[in-house]
Amino acid sequence: MALPRGLTLTAMNTEQTTPGNPADLDRFYGVIPAGGVGTRLWPLSRAAAPKFLHDLTGSGSTLIRATYDRLSPLSGDRVMVVTGTVHRKAVLKQLPELQKSNLVLESEPKDSAAAIGLAAAILHRRDPGIIMGSFAADQVITPVEVFQDAVRQAVHTAAQGYIVTIGIQPTHPSTGFGYIRAGRQLEIAGAPDAHIVEEFVEKPSADVAAGYLTDGGYSWNAGMFVAPVDLMLKHLEANEPELFAGLTEIADAWDTPHRVEVAKRVWPSLPKIAIDYAVAEPAAAAGDVAMIPGAFGWDDVGDFAAIGRLNPAAEDSKVTVMGEGARVYSENASGIVVSDTKRVIALIGIENVVVVDTPDALLVTTREHAQEVKKAVEHLKASGDTDVL
Repeated sequence: MALPRGLTLTAMNTEQTTPGNPADLDRFYGVIPAGGVGTRLWPLSRAAAPKFLHDLTGSGSTLIRATYDRLSPLSGDRVMVVTGTVHRKAVLKQLPELQKSNLVLESEPKDSAAAIGLAAAILHRRDPGIIMGSFAADQVITPVEVFQDAVRQAVHTAAQGYIVTIGIQPTHPSTGFGYIRAGRQLEIAGAPDAHIVEEFVEKPSADVAAGYLTDGGYSWNAGMFVAPVDLMLKHLEANEPELFAGLTEIADAWDTPHRVEVAKRVWPSLPKIAIDYAVAEPAAAAGDVAMIPGAFGWDDVGDFAAIGRLNPAAEDSKVTVMGEGARVYSENASGIVVSDTKRVIALIGIENVVVVDTPDALLVTTREHAQEVKKAVEHLKASGDTDVL
């Protein structure tokens, strides 16, 4: 695969670079935004049990548990989770070691700028010197060691005054992801792969995405950000002053008896905007954003086709079967079956099928149309059938 523009094999050899300041890592605090319903994974993923609470890889670990385990060797118990109030009990059950003071609950979803911005504001009030790293709860990453090396480089780069994103090396010309265009290489101790970010690019057409892959200077934007909390808040204040003011008011009351009252009053009025638009893109235009290329496997488990990739069928079958006690018979068939019932599912003479069987909803589609499951959710919501959402 082509390396991002400006990168060389020599530059990516960490043994030839000056090690970073170990004190940088002592400032690191992991933040896990755990939101989003994952509508393309309905009816498995629902509002009350979104995809990050499920084991979608057959590893025995849910996505949020795996995310925590990737970060804790770098941050110790310095991990904050931002999630919905309705997920409080489930998150604490899956992450029993999480400090209660580090569980930030949203009464309603407000997009990534509010979630990540509130974490930054709370941490800044506790210690203005913190370097936060925000990593979504619903991503699959392997190998973990390569990811952790990229995070270390990102922390050393952030310590020099940058908002750092970890860009994913593209494996195909995807039209479903935004892209990051890398510029000149930065000379930062402990971060041999750090480059300045020239711009963030919106989701492209197929032809443009193919051009990005050929060019080699573009990475997928996976929404991973590592930054000094004061710099993150500086750009948030400059670009979204109303959001900044509201988050600051909530953060000021967070570790006081007034937390619930203030959050209940302020949070519903906050504007909805993605962190990319509120902070990353304008900060990149100001020259304050750097990138570390992530040379690891990454999947955002966006649909059932992704689950099929992550869970190959057994050697004697072309059908991936998931679900404890699932009862599946197949003959000349291929695809994926996810079962949460004891109902027998028989597949005969059908290719690339997706069947998701739950007690109150049944989905039948194909891998090719897996992205369109979201349309069914939108229709059900519009028709008032919210009991299955």
